[in-house]
Amino acid sequence: MHIKSLGVSINLKHFFVPNNNHWLRRLILVFGFILFDYFSTLVFCRAPCEEANLHARFFMESFGIHLGLTIFVLAANTPIYILLTLDSHIVRLPPRIAAIAEIFTDLAFAWFVAGLHFDGGTSWFWSAPSFLRQSLGAALYIFNAFIFVKPHKPFYDNKGSVRNRAPHTNPIIL
Repeated sequence: MHIKSLGVSINLKHFFVPNNNHWLRRLILVFGFILFDYFSTLVFCRAPCEEANLHARFFMESFGIHLGLTIFVLAANTPIYILLTLDSHIVRLPPRIAAIAEIFTDLAFAWFVAGLHFDGGTSWFWSAPSFLRQSLGAALYIFNAFIFVKPHKPFYDNKGSVRNRAPHTNPIIL
């Protein structure tokens, strides 16, 4: 799609198919927590009144537990999916800014997405305080992001893409 008045060309692929880089791994990690909450709610929820999220409860009461929860999860999390997919294609920050921005991105996703979904998913079978469950979910996200998403010795090329630095290019510090 091309908008002539703005001189902008938009490829719809950028909205739906993530680029195969660290953003794809971050997307998989985030949606792992979202799907954990979704499936634990499907398994343990016997009546819509048991759901603590008022919006999800509304959908579950209107369309039934399974269909209502599915519609709610798709509607609520599609913007996160599209944002991360667009970021995988568009965001090209300078190396120093990228390192800092990705830390803040992971912290935000850890607390507000992974932590909340972990809290919601575990609330069905673990009666610990909500703050503890959310903190544990955020810590699990950060741990998994460090292991699976982040390159251990990142090297940013001129386009802003992260590549693992070859062992022979590491500087020797005396």
